[in-house]
Amino acid sequence: MKDLCKIRDIYRAIAEFETQFMLQYNLSLNEGMLLCALLDHPRLTSGEIAEALGLTHSNTSKLIRSVEEKKLIARVVGKVDKRQMHFSLTAEGKEQIAAIKNTTHEMPVILEQVISMLEN
Repeated sequence: MKDLCKIRDIYRAIAEFETQFMLQYNLSLNEGMLLCALLDHPRLTSGEIAEALGLTHSNTSKLIRSVEEKKLIARVVGKVDKRQMHFSLTAEGKEQIAAIKNTTHEMPVILEQVISMLEN
């Protein structure tokens, strides 16, 4: 039961962080994580994005559409196989990532503790 209560606290902290993140950047955490994934790997397919973020293909499609509408990512047609679609950051997406990186975020204490544990 003690672990369940810790998980509840972490979940609440993540929800609080996401609310603040959304207000500051007009991005959900999943949208922000998509941008980070593309920063680490400049060309990803929708399947690779789904795997990287741990989302279903349906949720990934909705997420991609949302971030495309914000003009932060663009579709890139495969050079060898024209049916193979990749996604990459646009100039606006790169600017958004830079803005996020250059801002100090008020991280709930419990999330700082979890991140610290994961880094060790």
